[in-house]
Amino acid sequence: MDVTAPMVEFDRVQKSYDGETLVVKDLNLAMPKGEFLTMLGPSGSGKTTCLMMLAGFETATSGEIRLAGREINHIPPHKRGIGMVFQNYALFPHMTVAENLSFPLEVRGMGKGERETKIKRALGMVQMNSFAGRRPAQLSGGQQQRIALARALVFDPDLVLMDEPLGALDKQLREHMQFEIKHLHESLGITVVYVTHDQSEALTMSDRVAVFNDGRIQQLAPPEDLYERPDNSFVAQFIGENNKLGGKIESVSGDQATVRLPTGELIGATAVNSGAAGSETLVSIRPERVEFRSDRIQPGWHTLEADVLEFIYMGDLFRTRLRVAGHDDFVMKCRNIQGQERLSPGQRIRIGWHPADARALDPV
Repeated sequence: MDVTAPMVEFDRVQKSYDGETLVVKDLNLAMPKGEFLTMLGPSGSGKTTCLMMLAGFETATSGEIRLAGREINHIPPHKRGIGMVFQNYALFPHMTVAENLSFPLEVRGMGKGERETKIKRALGMVQMNSFAGRRPAQLSGGQQQRIALARALVFDPDLVLMDEPLGALDKQLREHMQFEIKHLHESLGITVVYVTHDQSEALTMSDRVAVFNDGRIQQLAPPEDLYERPDNSFVAQFIGENNKLGGKIESVSGDQATVRLPTGELIGATAVNSGAAGSETLVSIRPERVEFRSDRIQPGWHTLEADVLEFIYMGDLFRTRLRVAGHDDFVMKCRNIQGQERLSPGQRIRIGWHPADARALDPV
């Protein structure tokens, strides 16, 4: 193993199933040992195909995939040293938990004593030591997922791949398992490639996230960069909730653009990939960055008139839908704190945000 090489490399990888349509297009990606990388995107974006090529269950049409510097395009899955965790657990129903964990060790020719040591250690990692003699049907969904995770870790793989592993769990258990997997990754230092379409899951767990759409990575960055500084309109809309105000670039000075809205107002925004003066743009503003209380709107902020259309109590948040600059889908989110004013449909208010929280992006 080349310790200086990235753990995983996709070098100009393409994939087509029919010889014409590319589902993965010219993919270049490198991840270091110990990273937790999430491939995030809508159905059909190419993320699962990339995972399957890395696992060896699909073959790249062109390009090269390397693991720790070694080209693996033609190495069969069972010889790649990769652990897999699937959404449907893929446990053998006729085997006990211990026998399920023993199977990948037996395939690798390990003796009984070594197998027992590794099984005990793996079950301890997921806090399931007392369940070794049970069969999968005697376990809850969350317990089965822990066993599937232990089986992927039991043979000390170089890399662990997870394909929508929490998709079958209810919301509360899914969120709990997100933190369990994150803490396991941190304590063991394992390298993980994780596939999901759940944005909050990706933001919670990952060192970096690769956002896929139409067979390409739209942005590869740490979670905070993706959310705070999206590179384009697709990423801004796909990661979290986002307000979009269409307009035309009036002028650009350095990294700042002045945008004229269809209703005539001028607002400023960070120019990301918005084009030159006269071109169409979408200004992106996160709902939680919008304020309406006059004591919180600071000098230098952009302000616009807004009509309250809907006010929804969400427990920790108040979600208000507004009509702003001709748009009826502008959303403002306020924390449910002591003294927070509750708005009513029909009210006219003035909203504002810091110029740095607006980004002028490509039009969709």
